[in-house]
Amino acid sequence: MKKTWWKESVVYQIYPRSFCDSNHDGIGDLSGIVSKLDYLKLLGIDVIWLCPVYQSPNCDNGYDISDYRRIMKDFGTMEDFEHLLKEAHDRGIRVIMDLVVNHTSDEHPWFVESRKSEKNPYHDYYIWREGRDGKEPTNWESWFSGPAWTYCKERDMYYLHVFAEKQPDLNWDNPAVRREVFDMMNWWCDKGIDGFRMDVISMISKTPEFADGVVEEGHQYGDLSPYVIHGPRVHEYLQEMNREVLSKHDIMTVGETAGVTVEEAKKYAGFDTQELNMVFQFELMDLDFGEKGKWNDVPPALIKIKEVMSKWQTQLYGKAWNSLFWSNHDQPRIVSRFGNDREYRVESAKMLATCLHMMQGTPYIYQGEELGMTNAYFTDMSQYRDIETLNAYRDFAQTGVFTHEHMMSCLAYKSRDNARTPMQWSDAPYGGFSDVEPWIGVNPNYRSINARQQTGDPDSIFHYYRKLIRLRKTYEIIVYGAYRLLDADNPDVYAYWRILDEQQLLVVCNFTEKEITYELPELEMAEKGEVLISNYQECRPKKGMSLNPYEAFAVLIK
Repeated sequence: MKKTWWKESVVYQIYPRSFCDSNHDGIGDLSGIVSKLDYLKLLGIDVIWLCPVYQSPNCDNGYDISDYRRIMKDFGTMEDFEHLLKEAHDRGIRVIMDLVVNHTSDEHPWFVESRKSEKNPYHDYYIWREGRDGKEPTNWESWFSGPAWTYCKERDMYYLHVFAEKQPDLNWDNPAVRREVFDMMNWWCDKGIDGFRMDVISMISKTPEFADGVVEEGHQYGDLSPYVIHGPRVHEYLQEMNREVLSKHDIMTVGETAGVTVEEAKKYAGFDTQELNMVFQFELMDLDFGEKGKWNDVPPALIKIKEVMSKWQTQLYGKAWNSLFWSNHDQPRIVSRFGNDREYRVESAKMLATCLHMMQGTPYIYQGEELGMTNAYFTDMSQYRDIETLNAYRDFAQTGVFTHEHMMSCLAYKSRDNARTPMQWSDAPYGGFSDVEPWIGVNPNYRSINARQQTGDPDSIFHYYRKLIRLRKTYEIIVYGAYRLLDADNPDVYAYWRILDEQQLLVVCNFTEKEITYELPELEMAEKGEVLISNYQECRPKKGMSLNPYEAFAVLIK
C-alpha cells in the first residue's frame, strides 16, 4: 500500500462548544482551543478534526449552517480561526474542518430566497414537492423524529429535511448547488486547512422516485433510509468533488456514511476510485440498537463486536483505508458503553484503547476519551440539551411507549449529550472548562477525572494514550500490517494478529471484569516476544496465563 501522512496520523476530534471557554460565557471557543494546543502536542496527535464553527442559529449545535464563510459568534471571529490554524501548524498539527453540505440552516440566504417562489433563481437549491391530499408528499420520518417534510406557505409546497425542520436538504442534482459547494471548499483549502470530515455525505443523492417508507411498529411515520442513502448519483458527485477540489490539495478526507456496507465503502474510499480517503462506518455503533432503534440500554455481546470489526479489517485490507473510532460527538462515552466506568474505569479504558489503536487504519480520539471521561448519567430531562434526545423523550416516554424510568435509562446510556459535557481540565469549579456555569452541566466526577491530574501521573490513561500514539509512529506493522482474528467464538477475550513481512504482533484484550485463564496456543510464541504495551505492570504472556480484569497487551514477535 502507498504510504501517506493521513494513514500514519492520529486524529483528535474537538467539539468546540465543550472544549475550553476563554471569554467567560460558558461556551467553548477558538481561543480556548489555542490555549490547549500544547496539551494536544504533549498527547502526540497529528490532526485536529474541528466540529462545525461556521455561522449557525444553533438548532443542531452548529450542524445547521447559515453562512459557510463566517465563524459563529459564540466561537470567535475569522481572525481567531486563522490564529488557531497558524498556532496548530506551528506545532506540527494539521486541522480538518467539518463539511456539512447535505443540508443548510433554513436561515441560510439560499433557503431564504428558495422559499419565496418558484420563479426565484434559488427555487431549486433545495428539494421541494407538492403535498398529497393536504398531507406530506411521502410518509417519511425525520431522523430527529416527526415528519421529514415541512409545509411552506409562500410556495404552497413542502421541503425535505432528513433531520430537523430547520435543516432543509440541498438539491445536489442542481449543478449550481454543486458549484457553490465546491467553490466554498476551495476557499477553505486556500485558507490553509488540511482536509474535511464530511457530515452524512452518503445522503447527498436522493432517489428520483419518492415512495412511502415502511412504517415500523411503534412509529407513526415511514423509514426514509432506502430513498436518501447511497443514492444513484452519490459517487458521480463525489468524483466530481474530487476533480474540482480534493485532487488539487494535499488534504485528508473522511466521509460519514450511515448505512454503508463494505462493498459501498470500497466505492467511497477505494484506493483507485478517486473519491475519499476513508469513511466512517456505523455497523459497530449500531450493535446495541434495540427494538425501538437507537434507544436501548443493553450493551452488545463481544462476539458481535469482534465479528463486525474483523469484517472491516479484513475486507478493506489492500482495497480501501479503515477509520478507527470508539467515540465521537454523536456517541456515548466508550468506557461507559463497552467498558466498566466504575471499579475498572482505568483498566477498561486502557484496554479499549489498546484494542482499537493496534488495528489497521487511522485512529480517531474524541476529546476526553484519553482521560477516560464517562457518561453524564443525567437524572432529569432539564439537564439535556440535544434536540434528538428531547424529541426522543417526547415520542417514546410522553406517549407511553416507554416508561419514564426506562427512557431515562436509555438516555443515560445512549444520549449524544453524554459526549458533550464540558472537557474536564482540572478539579477547579466547572472542571476548569469555564469560570461561569457552562451551557450544559459538567460531569460531577471532574474532581477525580481531569487532565491536570492525569498529565502529572505517568500511569494515567492519558499517558497510556501517549504511548499508543508513539508506538504507531515507531512500528509500521501497526499502521500497515494485515489483520487476523483469533479465537472468534470466545465470549470474553478479543485476540488478533497483525502481520507485516517477517513481523507479527499479538494483541489480547479481556473485555470482562473477571480474572480468567486463557489457553490461546499462540501465547507460546509470545513468551519470546517483546511486550510493547500492557495495562498491568506485570505482564508475562504464556499459554494458560491468567488474564486480570480488563487486561490488555500487545506483543511483538520478530
